[in-house]
Amino acid sequence: MRKRVSLLSGLLLVYTSFATDIDLKKHATVINQESPEFLLGKETLPNIKIRAFDNPDMYINLGIRLQGTFENYKVDYTDPTKSDIDTMDAYLRRMRLEVGAGFSKKVSFTMDIRNDKANYQDKGEGTFNVGDAYLKIKKPFEKLGSLVNFKFYRAKIDVSRTETVKSAWVVHYDRPYVADESAQFISHNRRATNAQIYGDWNKKIHYQLAFGDAVYSGKFKDATEYKDLKSAGGSIIEQSYFYGGKIFISPFDGWEETKRTETYFGHGKHFEIGVGYWIVPKIKYKDPASNIHEIDRTLINYEMSAHYYGFFVQAEYFDFDGVVKDWITNQIGTSKGWYITLEHVLKNLYYIAPFIRHEEWDRWEGEGDYTLKSDIYGINWYLRGNTTKVGIAYQKDKYGQEIGDKKVTRIKVVSQWFF
Repeated sequence: MRKRVSLLSGLLLVYTSFATDIDLKKHATVINQESPEFLLGKETLPNIKIRAFDNPDMYINLGIRLQGTFENYKVDYTDPTKSDIDTMDAYLRRMRLEVGAGFSKKVSFTMDIRNDKANYQDKGEGTFNVGDAYLKIKKPFEKLGSLVNFKFYRAKIDVSRTETVKSAWVVHYDRPYVADESAQFISHNRRATNAQIYGDWNKKIHYQLAFGDAVYSGKFKDATEYKDLKSAGGSIIEQSYFYGGKIFISPFDGWEETKRTETYFGHGKHFEIGVGYWIVPKIKYKDPASNIHEIDRTLINYEMSAHYYGFFVQAEYFDFDGVVKDWITNQIGTSKGWYITLEHVLKNLYYIAPFIRHEEWDRWEGEGDYTLKSDIYGINWYLRGNTTKVGIAYQKDKYGQEIGDKKVTRIKVVSQWFF
């Protein structure tokens, strides 16, 4: 009798352990099961998701994003009276704690706390601030499927494809200069408090419409010195909401874009083209001499991206209207720029991926040499997809005569840890 009880107890213990293991696998997930097998294993999903046992539609997301850079930075001035610079720098390009919560099947909240560029040059340790912080309502109308969704509060507006792609999924951690300018030209960090509606039709046609808080004086820069209005001694007095939107399409069957990313690891294919239009109808500001000016700003963005298994290409063109030449004359004009990125993933060589990027940005059109040109040559090694990757890059920037008249070279050794 005792042997039977002991046997039943053992079977019950095994069953309980097995059932608990099944529940844990169901309610706490982190591995991307569709990921290729990299040298260090399968890629993880963005954040670990822990679901409630009594309501699986409710969950908590927790994750980290850590990007480190060791850099040799050199500045060579054309003017012989200026001293050249040659310095070594080590900093955390991005350091973030990511948190999310699911309130129901359709409603969730996403945010992150970040301290980017900690120890960058003479910046010191820096401070933490909030990045994303948005409420998402997914597919509220069943009959419309993925055609209508909503985001509220601090969510990115799609002023640029590379700026919209999660920084853990970009080919090179530092985005193009001209794209970074687009991120400040309409709305502070392209995510100042806003409301947006977005969606897609069968992954063929994607759109986003949004309005919200516009520019910030600490990122409202002129074309010549690239100095922000706040540090120059001016301020923004009043402004309207920004508004606008983007549409992009995947016209070819079997080539639909299903996720905004730059890293495909040599699998699948996609092709898309798009255009965005964004405007701030009124910005009234006080210059450093206390004179009052009123301008409007418009940004038009064209994008194209494609990949075919191991080959990836992405290009964008930016047209800025409402650029301030400098904070002394306050002359208003236009600016244009573009970039192209190419990457080739060598799947049979442990997912080593060489890439190049070329950029040209004329910060002030019509007179003088305000052109910034940048070239980057690098190699990424996807040890575990975007979860763990390392790389090295050589960058050479040339600033025109009116915007510094100098050459800057950088050699960077980078790494990323993300889940």
